Amino acid sequence: MKKYEEKVKELENKLEILESEIEDILQVAEKGIKITKKILIEIRNTVVKKEFKSKLNEIKFFKVYKPQVYSKVIYYVTLFNIESKRPRSSNKSKVKYLNNHIDKLQVYFNENLEFYQYYRRGATFLDEQYFLRGKANLRLYPDTFHFLTDEQFSTSHDSIIATILAFDMLIIHLKKEVDKLEDNGMETNLDVFQVQSKLFWTGNKTELVELIYALHSAGKINSGTADIKELAMACEEMFNINLGDYYRTFLEIRSRKINQTKFIDKLKESLITKMLESDE
Repeated sequence: MKKYEEKVKELENKLEILESEIEDILQVAEKGIKITKKILIEIRNTVVKKEFKSKLNEIKFFKVYKPQVYSKVIYYVTLFNIESKRPRSSNKSKVKYLNNHIDKLQVYFNENLEFYQYYRRGATFLDEQYFLRGKANLRLYPDTFHFLTDEQFSTSHDSIIATILAFDMLIIHLKKEVDKLEDNGMETNLDVFQVQSKLFWTGNKTELVELIYALHSAGKINSGTADIKELAMACEEMFNINLGDYYRTFLEIRSRKINQTKFIDKLKESLITKMLESDE
């Protein structure tokens, strides 16, 4: 299975380089499709030629590795279609257009809510039905006909996971674009931080994003009315840090299979240790 893991990492590295070198989103999407399709074909050739050593390996491939690659194809194809048709008129029209697409993407999650919950909570009791080839059951509502047209490289539900991952990324991208348009390209300096803060965040960005989302979910800032964007901006100014695409970072945190609240748990342990030391 290591070879598939390495292919996923290879793809992620290539796409990271692509997105850092090219600013035009349509060019990124076009090149992203080519890069991802090439690696997907390479993986397919390997799978077709070589049997999996066990059912567990086959399930892991179709539940984890293939969706990570196939999701990028769906992401870039859909991204190209949305961005190529974005209105060239007012910001208001653009925001409305992007929000309409966000709503359409959300519909997919609602239509596949039962499976979405199965996947997100890490359930496994139906894995043999969902992620083994030749086990397709129309009563389990397979998402596409890939499992019928390409039985050697498809199961009934691997493409649903790929679509979930792709639409997650698309929603994050579109929300970020809406934020930019609503800012109208103006600098968003906070009056409270007109004098530059002398505080610096010395942990990693992911830890700070985890903390920001924890504060937001607890509703303890402005009685719960402050949004993620406001909290992120405040923390960037306060701690002299650029959080970059914090929506995507949160998606990565949410996708953790083990210990989703790693930094929050670490804070709790540190506080308990501090209190115990104070009692001595």
